[in-house]
Amino acid sequence: MDSADSDGRYLADTISTAVKIVIAGPLGVGKTTLIGSLSEITPLRTEEAMTQAGHGVDERVAGKATTTVAMDFGRITLNERRVLYLFGTPGQPRFFPMWQHLVHGALGALALVDTRRLDASFDVLGHLEDLGVPFAVAVNSFPSAPNHPPEVLRKVLDLLPQTPVMVCDARDRDSSAQALITLVDHLHTTAPETPQ
Repeated sequence: MDSADSDGRYLADTISTAVKIVIAGPLGVGKTTLIGSLSEITPLRTEEAMTQAGHGVDERVAGKATTTVAMDFGRITLNERRVLYLFGTPGQPRFFPMWQHLVHGALGALALVDTRRLDASFDVLGHLEDLGVPFAVAVNSFPSAPNHPPEVLRKVLDLLPQTPVMVCDARDRDSSAQALITLVDHLHTTAPETPQ
């Protein structure tokens, strides 16, 4: 019996494999938006209002009144047997210790970057490296953001030559999906061969 209902909240009984991708980045870079543009279910969001109590502790971004305090979660059914789970990390540095639990079992991460605040990405990328998570970098294209060629971003962000760098619009489903496809291609080409 199929356990899926008409709005797709439940998985079909044929699903036998789940894969996990993490969406990481600093505060206000578009992680919640990207997961929302891709998820077939209403995403789980843990957005909370930024208050005076966090002043001096939490990073602030102009025009942003909320912050993710635990994670975002979305789902994409890939085919009748596989489902992809998207886990979005909180962007505030004080929540970095939680990342080790969010990345556990993940194939890799898509690290979102905002060219208006490249310095905010250094700790995020370093943390992913420290956790041993393979990643690709997606520059979320904000209307007022400066455009830089991928080779310039690679140098400024101190990325390895094989790390993919692409531009995406987190609001656009097709653009976000292409960023995920680029990440998965990267993971496939860099995965260690399994002995036969």
